[in-house]
Amino acid sequence: QVQLVESGGGLVQPGGSLRLSCAASGIIFRLYGMAWYRQAPGKQRELVAAITSGRSTNYADSVKGRFTISRDNAKNTVYLQMSSLKPEDTAVYYCNADSTWKPWPWGQGTQVTVSS
Repeated sequence: QVQLVESGGGLVQPGGSLRLSCAASGIIFRLYGMAWYRQAPGKQRELVAAITSGRSTNYADSVKGRFTISRDNAKNTVYLQMSSLKPEDTAVYYCNADSTWKPWPWGQGTQVTVSS
């Protein structure tokens, strides 16, 4: 059974940084493209960043140059380094398979709040 556990969120001031982590179990992690998604109140879940099994990356236009996705296959973990955070980045952040794959059951997510 696939399990995804996100962590690292919190309250941060505009311009600040956070590093999110997502630990995956129940899959052969290295074979899958992974992605971070976010859902703000009243909005649909959207793709933020993705990384293939070969470590190619792509980003939503709204986060390019500010966010970096990476992965550690030895730890079955995908990361999202977020910098220059803006209030509009406030959302619950989730990880899951990238759009190439059918999504697994969603984890609980991790709340990121950007506010002064």
